[in-house]
This record gives sequence, structure tokens and C-alpha cells, in this order.
Amino acid sequence: MRIVESIEALEALYERKPSGAALDKVTDRLTPGQSAWIAASRFCILSTVGPEGIDASPRGDDGPVVQIMDSQTLLLPDWRGNNRMDSLRNIIRDGRVSLMFLVPGATSVMRVNGRAVLSCDDAITGRFAQGDTHPRSVIVVTVNEVYPQCARAVLRAGLWTRGDESGALPSVGELVAEAKAGFDGAAYDTEWPERAKTTMW
Repeated sequence: MRIVESIEALEALYERKPSGAALDKVTDRLTPGQSAWIAASRFCILSTVGPEGIDASPRGDDGPVVQIMDSQTLLLPDWRGNNRMDSLRNIIRDGRVSLMFLVPGATSVMRVNGRAVLSCDDAITGRFAQGDTHPRSVIVVTVNEVYPQCARAVLRAGLWTRGDESGALPSVGELVAEAKAGFDGAAYDTEWPERAKTTMW
């Protein structure tokens, strides 16, 4: 296996410099168009880094996945999950984050790099109230860079055009049973739909 071990070797391998648009598209705050794009996104991937390594976490909502507080501040609620808190632990120890926003049907993604803190302030968590429920905390992201990402990856994958391809995949219960002997994967899968309905928020 040939390993690329230096920046010089990497640049020689790829030869071409980034195009003007690849560099010109980067801003240090949200433009009106970027804001509209992010406001249309119900799903993003949150990437964080900490002493144990890196983490990427899917985040979704039934409306905009984040609230735009101003041109340099995004609010991402931490809705109910599995209580591992990997991303949250990382943010407390190392505030660097990246967000990748997707919109169904769109062949580009919007990327945000910045720094985050975790707020449990009632005025912040209350902005996301779902009836009597609100998130325990909200990730407050200060934007350092924001830009649209090349469409080739989504186009190559046919992400929005190939229909549901999940039918042959193992269930989560089956996957956990593979990881832990004695785990009742069938019971987990049977109980999951009702549990999801009552613990979504």
C-alpha cells in the first residue's frame, strides 16, 4: 500500500489547485442565501472532537433542525436520545464543531465550521418547546466558516433518486444482538415503534 505521508506529496498527487469558486464560496457569517438554505434543513450531521477521538452524530427535527439566532450563531437542540452524550462531552472539553446540513432533493450540502458551547439556560431551551417538553440543553454554535459543498457526492450516490434501499438491512435489535451475547434483539425491535412514539421529544 502506498501511503501519502506529506502535504507536498498530497498536492503533487492532485496537481490542480482549487478553483476560484471553491475558495470564493467561503464566508465567516451566514449570508441571506445560506440562512435560507439552513432554515430549510430538517437534518444535519454534527461532528465533534474530544480526548477519546472524534464523533459524528445525526440530528433531526420535524421543522428546521437549527434556529438561526443571528448571522454568526446557530442553536441546535439536544432532543432525547440514548444518553451516551458523546457529542456533548466532546463540546464541553473541546468546542470545535462541524455541521453538515442536508435538504431532501437538494444535490448540495451546506457546511458550517465553528466553535460550540452547551447551554441549559431556560430562555434558550424554551425556544424549542414541544408542548410541555423542551430539550435539556442546546448546542450554541458560533460560525467561523460556512459554505456550500460540491454536488458530486450526492449525485454519485443518487441519494434522493433511488428510492428506499433499506429493506435488506439488519434491524438495530439484530445489530445489538451481534454485539452483545444474550441481548433480545427481537423484543427490542418489537417494542421500538411504541417507545419511539412516546419518547420522541
